[in-house]
Amino acid sequence: MAQKRRCGMTFLHPWVLGLLVLLVPLWLAAGRGGGDLRRHFAPELYKKMVASGGGLGRRTRRALLLAAMALAVVALARPVVEKGEIKVKERSFDLVVAFDISRSMFADDVYPNRFELAKRKFFDLLDDLREARVGVIGFSSRAFLVAPLTRDYPSLKYLVEHMGFDYVSLKGTDMMAPLEVTAQLLGEKKEKALLLFTDGGDKKDFSKEVAYAKKHGIRVFVYAVATEKGGVMKLEGGVVRDKAGNVVVTRLNPAVAQLAEETGGVYMPFALGKGDMKELAAEIRRRLNPTTSEENTIHERRELFYYPLAAALALFLAANASLPRRREGSLQKEAA
Repeated sequence: MAQKRRCGMTFLHPWVLGLLVLLVPLWLAAGRGGGDLRRHFAPELYKKMVASGGGLGRRTRRALLLAAMALAVVALARPVVEKGEIKVKERSFDLVVAFDISRSMFADDVYPNRFELAKRKFFDLLDDLREARVGVIGFSSRAFLVAPLTRDYPSLKYLVEHMGFDYVSLKGTDMMAPLEVTAQLLGEKKEKALLLFTDGGDKKDFSKEVAYAKKHGIRVFVYAVATEKGGVMKLEGGVVRDKAGNVVVTRLNPAVAQLAEETGGVYMPFALGKGDMKELAAEIRRRLNPTTSEENTIHERRELFYYPLAAALALFLAANASLPRRREGSLQKEAA
């Protein structure tokens, strides 16, 4: 639905025009410079000191430079012609993304480790889910909120990028924890969606988690970040070992697929390319029913800043291209 306003020129940054006041004392100060020199030197000496001929006068050049500065200020104020505004109703859906931050996510069977790969995949996913409000949580034996639901993707990327080893203080992987936080975060919404970046933990039966998800209307999507071959966990203290001193090898738990398949979601093993995130985004979008969100206002305007900017550049070049040069005859005479 379009709602038109009266057309007219305005400035997006009108406060910048206040800088024009500073040009007045600059003009006055520059105007006194030439007069002061005339008073302090004899006319014959003044003519030799000041270049003459072959260009515009000093006063004219000064006027051109100040006019160029004034036009540059006008350009910075962003003049525009307002043509109206359009109110658009956007359709969107909410998605909670949970990162498994248990110690096993720092295994090296994927490069550079499972946790870092999960973050890279999340960034790729955001590029394909522009219509979604996304919230982020971290979980191991319990869950915590990293970011509430938002469309501010740059902030989400920043927060997730700076999730690191400091968050790893608990052992184990409890899949119920992110489900409970999702139920609280999405409240009374009939259809809820949770995406897990995890290696599956150690549990072999997820019937309890499936029952909870169905009761609260949560579709679970699982992106498995691990391999069946497995890898060792490298933390700041070194490689993780068991009580006997043997290096611990952690592997993918394929049983976690049950949580996705029985709740109407999708289970997807990791891939190194970006195509899997496009596919996952399409599956999430297809299985959810986008709802109508609040109206957004789009302003239709025509930018005019390039006109004063071009004029300012032309005046600046004209002022500097017309600098006076001494005549060759004068130079030869002085040389003699």
